[in-house]
Amino acid sequence: MSLLHGDVRREPLAQLSRFRGEFYSCLTSRSDALFELADAVLCGGGPVRSLAELSLVGEHRRGYGGLYAAVAHGRVDADRLRRALATVPLPRAADGRLVLAVDITCWLRPDAHTSPQRILCHTYGRGKDQHIPVPGWPYSIVCALEPGRSSWTAPLDALRLAPGDDAATVTARQLRELVERLITAGQWQAGDPDVLVIADAGYDAPRLAFLLRDLPVQVLARMRSDRVLRRAVPPRLPGTMGRPPRHGGEFVFGQPDTWGTPDTVTVTDTRLYGTALARSWDRLHPKLTHRSSWAAADGTLPIVEGTVIRLDIDHLPSGATPKPVWLWWSGTDATEADADRLWQSYLRRFDIEHTFRLFKQTLRWTCPKIRTPEAADRWTWLIIAAYTQLRLARPLAADRRRPWEKPSPPDRLTPARVRRGFRHIRPTTTCPAQAPKPSRPGPGRPPGRKNTRPTPRHDVHTPRTTQPTQRRTKKSTTPRPRRTG
Repeated sequence: MSLLHGDVRREPLAQLSRFRGEFYSCLTSRSDALFELADAVLCGGGPVRSLAELSLVGEHRRGYGGLYAAVAHGRVDADRLRRALATVPLPRAADGRLVLAVDITCWLRPDAHTSPQRILCHTYGRGKDQHIPVPGWPYSIVCALEPGRSSWTAPLDALRLAPGDDAATVTARQLRELVERLITAGQWQAGDPDVLVIADAGYDAPRLAFLLRDLPVQVLARMRSDRVLRRAVPPRLPGTMGRPPRHGGEFVFGQPDTWGTPDTVTVTDTRLYGTALARSWDRLHPKLTHRSSWAAADGTLPIVEGTVIRLDIDHLPSGATPKPVWLWWSGTDATEADADRLWQSYLRRFDIEHTFRLFKQTLRWTCPKIRTPEAADRWTWLIIAAYTQLRLARPLAADRRRPWEKPSPPDRLTPARVRRGFRHIRPTTTCPAQAPKPSRPGPGRPPGRKNTRPTPRHDVHTPRTTQPTQRRTKKSTTPRPRRTG
């Protein structure tokens, strides 16, 4: 290793070591077992199959009993771990802006009838044109996005939704606390561009923007193609009588005759989608009513204005028929550069799906059959901490590709390839976990002695019934006379 190469590796290695030490400090009970469990997830030879098999990985020096006990009864200081995640280097857009993506992914538990706090989760792709609700634990996860095409994100927070929670209110509180942590950690300072929060159509974007209006945050979300928005009220003519209106004319997404002339029009040639046509209309807002998320609001409902962007493309890489994409941005007076930047930033939201796929298919986040939601939260934070270590080890990993895989440049390594080389990076980092104390198994049953206690037999499916006692009589040994004739 040359001196220059060592200088290049020194700072990423120090960042990784600092995070590993802080992560160990966040484990307040059964810390050694939980820390080695996270290392076992990182150093496994392939996809994680079960918790018991993780105890066979060399980095986990304890038995499977201690592993299960750590997941079930250990403790993780989630607030401190959230602060640690906010201090690591985060990816930024080309203009230095932090771009956050929020989405809900579900840990399905249809057979866990005794597990509390399960919610019916909407699932997709479980049948042709079927959206089947399945019981499970939904998690709201926030990640920082990278500017270009990448399978990497930076998970910053995870929050499990409890029964009865309003998704918009819970997500707004989660984003508020996250942005405050980022400001405290120095990730955002006065004069920096506002943080851009990107969400899908399942979120109420105007409500998110209204709840976060006092923070340096802009909301960009997709809207359904059947929405109806209202324009701003035109100037009132002198001498007009009557009550002034609060809403202007309708803007119906499905009726082009209501759109009018767009404020901006841009045409961009793309490699994957052909020609991309983006049109925007300024100062559009929904007509709010005292229903759904606004049912508990008192007095007159606010008017939340924003910019609507319609994106049309020529074709999709899969060959399917492209559909227009409607976006709503909480800002106003958008320029042509803003419109192009916004729809391109929205396409980066799909990078969070790569992170969910890695969590569930490689790290097997939802593989363990955990009974309690508290243990599920504990295992979720271990997976997030493990993924963060992979991201920090990205500049340090070598391309350990399979014989049938193509070479990849160092800056284009996927999380799965970085995980293959993490075992070689781990010895050079901080490992605060203590070795297990030597012990011997218990004496067990003394030799030559059998268990004379009767084995209890319980039938848990049918109630036990009491059989009438019958008097047993001794069988007679006198032969009966044979019948003749």
